[in-house]
Amino acid sequence: MARLDRLARSLSHLLAVIEDLTGRGAGFRSLADTIDTTSPHGMLTLQILGAVAEFERQLIRERTMVGIEVARAKGKKPGNPQLRAGNPDAKRKIAKAREQAYFDKLNATASTWLPIVRQMRPHQRWEDVVSVLNARAADGDRWTVERLRRAVDRFIADGLAEPELLGKAPPRSADDRLMTLVAGMTRANPDMTLAGIGAQLEAMYERTPSGGRRWAPGSVKSLLDRARKHGLIPASPDRA
Repeated sequence: MARLDRLARSLSHLLAVIEDLTGRGAGFRSLADTIDTTSPHGMLTLQILGAVAEFERQLIRERTMVGIEVARAKGKKPGNPQLRAGNPDAKRKIAKAREQAYFDKLNATASTWLPIVRQMRPHQRWEDVVSVLNARAADGDRWTVERLRRAVDRFIADGLAEPELLGKAPPRSADDRLMTLVAGMTRANPDMTLAGIGAQLEAMYERTPSGGRRWAPGSVKSLLDRARKHGLIPASPDRA
């Protein structure tokens, strides 16, 4: 990561991203800020800089609001005068800036969503991919099918993702869908336990094959065994 402020929108988001990376056995290094989270000193420095960056953003926002109020008191309208006048060049510049900001946000969070998309698509429906992502996402950072497809479209257009991700998912029965869903969750997080997969399925409001709401480890293992038999995931030692 080149700059710390491109990684997260707030201190809480920053710490959530670092915690996710740590849980995956990865560290974080900022090239511009010389931060390395694999050391206690680096983690402390990251938290301090994150707090300062958030404080600066709050100050900028507060100063902007004060400036708007002062301008209104003087009878001036806030915003870009050329944009209010309908200038085509101004509109194009604003649209380009928004599109770049959108891409920057996607790029900063790609490590949390793109690997899962690659693991699950096009074998599974977009709705199932979104369910897996939202079960792992922080509050306020929820995905929709439309938003996720737009993100994948953008990455494909820039050559950062494979066009095959947009392929049509094959039709599946309810049991087959659960099997492929569990297989996708396993490929996305190979270290997840049977109980962990069951808890995530419950958080996604997925019913068991018998229609129940509670997922026992045995039910999850049965689906994983079927997935291995069909070659959806490689054979591995039994999970706890």
